[in-house]
Amino acid sequence: MGRPTMSIGSYDEDEHERRERKNADVDLSDDDDRTHYHGTVTYDSGDSAEALLDQFKKMNRD
Repeated sequence: MGRPTMSIGSYDEDEHERRERKNADVDLSDDDDRTHYHGTVTYDSGDSAEALLDQFKKMNRD
């Protein structure tokens, strides 16, 4: 008994549309409301673009 397989050339427009519909279906459940937030946010509009890039690079290293 063989398994049905899809060859590389079998990916067609119907399959593309099916995957787009599947990925576009988002569950917006009412039970996903968050009531508690943890952490801090800081905002400083005085930093230069270079200082912000340095901070971003440092965060990626950590």
